Amino acid sequence: MMNQEEFIQNFASQFDETDTSIFTMETRFKELDEWSSLISLAILNMIAKKYGVKLTPEEMKRSQTLQELYDLVLSKKQ
Repeated sequence: MMNQEEFIQNFASQFDETDTSIFTMETRFKELDEWSSLISLAILNMIAKKYGVKLTPEEMKRSQTLQELYDLVLSKKQ
């Protein structure tokens, strides 16, 4: 079973320069200075490996916050 804290940690670990303490379920991750298409791909890869869920780039684009992304991954894990 996935939990929110672990999801935040796994998500935050994809960023090199952003302080992990700023990541919460309300974080609007695309507004972060470090956000890029490369990090987007790394996150899609992390979700596939750690949670066994394949998201499309389009699905990722529709998510604004970590909560929305988490809920999307959870809904596809069922």
